[in-house]
Amino acid sequence: MIIYIVGISCVGKTTIGKMLADKIGFAFFDLNEEIEKYYKKPIERIQDEFPTIDGFRKKASVVLDQLLTKHADTDTVIAGTPSGLMFSYLSVYKKHKAKTNLLSIHIKDSPENILNRLTFYDKDSNPITVEMDGFKEILYLKELNADYNSFKRSYKRADLEVNIENIPLKDLPDLIIKELQKHKIVTTANIQSKQSW
Repeated sequence: MIIYIVGISCVGKTTIGKMLADKIGFAFFDLNEEIEKYYKKPIERIQDEFPTIDGFRKKASVVLDQLLTKHADTDTVIAGTPSGLMFSYLSVYKKHKAKTNLLSIHIKDSPENILNRLTFYDKDSNPITVEMDGFKEILYLKELNADYNSFKRSYKRADLEVNIENIPLKDLPDLIIKELQKHKIVTTANIQSKQSW
């Protein structure tokens, strides 16, 4: 089974995806990291090669296609992108969904919570510090809301939505597992068959 996690930037796809993968004994991949490895360049440098973001998405979806192909028969969690079920990513997802045990999960949180964990990077993917003040908070909240609305169609396509608002980080893997069980995507028998669960 492949679990493909989508959600707005900084919602916690990578952190939650790693924790979930560790809990259930799956392999884990972060799509952005895999894109950088594949093209041997930071994400922003790849994006700079194109006049529009769509060109980047087409190039990045090649890596998603390869990940899904390579791990079709492996229990895997993949942290995707905010537009992970739109544009060229959607075509790749649909192709693999038709022939693989592939499940998409939208991780949802409030913009206010996401604001508290925003991370910033330079063009070479190095983390940088941005001092927050009241004006910047208003600006970033506005951007987060705009981003969520831009990608809303993507999130509605997910097989499952998990709202993590005000849930402690340590409890999130169990919350996702309960949602998978509730929707009969996995059963208690599946869980007990995994030694690390």
